[in-house]
Amino acid sequence: MSTSVAPQLRLLHVHAHPDDESSKGAATTAKYVAEGVEVMVATCTGGERGSVLNPKLASDPDIEHNIAQIRRDEMSRAREILGVQQVWLGFVDSGLPEGDPLPPLPEGCFALEDPKVAAGRLVQVIRSFRPHVVTTYDEQGGYPHPDHIQCHRITVEAFNAAADPYQWPEHGTPWQAAKLYYHMSFHRRRYEQLEAAMHEHGLEYQVPTRDNDPYSYGRLTTFVPCAEYFPVRDEALKAHATQIDPDGPWFAVPLAIQQMGWPTEDYQLVMSRVPTMIPEDDLFAGLRPDSPVPEFII
Repeated sequence: MSTSVAPQLRLLHVHAHPDDESSKGAATTAKYVAEGVEVMVATCTGGERGSVLNPKLASDPDIEHNIAQIRRDEMSRAREILGVQQVWLGFVDSGLPEGDPLPPLPEGCFALEDPKVAAGRLVQVIRSFRPHVVTTYDEQGGYPHPDHIQCHRITVEAFNAAADPYQWPEHGTPWQAAKLYYHMSFHRRRYEQLEAAMHEHGLEYQVPTRDNDPYSYGRLTTFVPCAEYFPVRDEALKAHATQIDPDGPWFAVPLAIQQMGWPTEDYQLVMSRVPTMIPEDDLFAGLRPDSPVPEFII
């Protein structure tokens, strides 16, 4: 267990749905919680239109009829496992439209909100929690789910608006977060290393196909070593039982091979109010009292 360092540091993750906080950056979260950093998750929607993705539960009609409450309960368990604070922004899940052509998004859903207006709820959270670091998804949402793309939009808007005293004065004292990151852990470099490690142990593994791999590949700036917290990540993931099959692809690579083959969770630094050296190994690089003055800064 890491010793407490700078407990005044605060980290805000902004995610689209319950379970995203466990599938993206959860080991990083657990690492910083163990160090005494305050971590909050802002969840944009309740996942009300999500499907039951765990085949072991897919045939239970009670789950489908009560999916909104079940996903809130799953989020509560994951929150306890990760040791984070969590707030619901209260937007309505947009669902994932499928078909050709794609059907229209449902009226009143999160993805159809005006990002400048929707950002107000997050501005209030930022001004209340006062994070030093904020994370969210890239312009493609990490993958092109309309709620993930909208989550990106409102986070970037709120990151800037929260510091502007002329915007949202009713939401508290302005606060300028120091750094904004995008999650980038699902990229080809990682998958290729895991594939090589699996083959070294005589195991089969096929690199997942991701259309946006070239988009994320060259944008990696920050590699947070957190392999010892992968078990916490997995426990938090399994808390979202309707979304995660414990025998499914999330766990196709044995834990020990993951820890050896790619022991970091990865990010792109996109905004920084403090000098830092790239590549980083800490989301709080440049913010700790003992941070060195870099020769090359961003």
